[in-house]
Amino acid sequence: MASPSRIAMVTGAGSGVGRAVALGLMKAGFSVVLTGRRKEPLDETAAMGRPNNVQTLTVSTDVGNPDAVNALFAKTKETFGRLDFLFNNAGVGTGVPFEDLTFEQWKTVVDTNLTGSFLCAQAAFRMMKDQKPQGGRIVNNGSISAHTPRPNSTPYTSTKHAITGLTKCIALDGRKYDIACGQIDIGNAATPMTARMAKGVPQANGSTMVEPTMDAVHVADAIVYMANLPPDANALFMTVMSTKMPFVGRG
Repeated sequence: MASPSRIAMVTGAGSGVGRAVALGLMKAGFSVVLTGRRKEPLDETAAMGRPNNVQTLTVSTDVGNPDAVNALFAKTKETFGRLDFLFNNAGVGTGVPFEDLTFEQWKTVVDTNLTGSFLCAQAAFRMMKDQKPQGGRIVNNGSISAHTPRPNSTPYTSTKHAITGLTKCIALDGRKYDIACGQIDIGNAATPMTARMAKGVPQANGSTMVEPTMDAVHVADAIVYMANLPPDANALFMTVMSTKMPFVGRG
C-alpha cells in the first residue's frame, strides 16, 4: 500500500471540469483517484497528469449505484490507505420543458447529481472519520443553478439546490471529526457541456443568446485553493463564473 502525503478523489474526472480539476490537483502534488462511468477517458486524464510524477488510480464507477461506490472507496483505501479530499463533480442535465419531462429523465438526473453526491460524500465522510489522523475535506459542485435556473432545467436545478442543503449538513455534522465541506458554484466554464453556448442558448425572456465562457483552469485553481486550506479554515461557498455571463442583475 502506497502512502503519499495527500490523496484526492475526483468524480466525473474523464472530461471537462473534472479533468481540469484532477490535473490541477496533480500539479499541486496530490495523488488522485479518478472516477467516472468510462475507463478510457479516465486513463487519458491520468496520462495527461503523468509529468507531475504523482500516483493515480482510475476506477470506472456509476456514482448512483451504492455497490459501485462502496467498491470505489474500498479500492481507494486498499491502494492509498486514506482520503484527504473529495471533489463531488459528476453530473448530468436535461433540456426538456417541464410539462414534457418523463419520470425516467427526472430519475436519471437525480440519481447522478444528488444521490451520487450523497453516496460519495457519505463514503468519504466515513473514511475520513475512521482514518488517522482523522479528518479531510469534501467539495461539492453546486453550479450557478444552485442559485438560479435556466429555462427547461427542472431536474438539474432541483438537484443543485439540494446540493446546497447537503453541503451545509456535511459541514455541520463533520465539525466533530475535522471534516470540512464546501461548495463551488461554476458559471460557464468552457467544456464540452457548455460548447452549445457558442451557438446561443435559451434565456428567461424567451430569446436565444450567445453566452461568454471562461477557461476551466480557473475552476481548477479555485478547487486547489479550497483543497489546500488548513483544517481550521473552510471556503463554505465560492462562485467562479465568466465575468459577463447573464447571471448577476437582469442579464
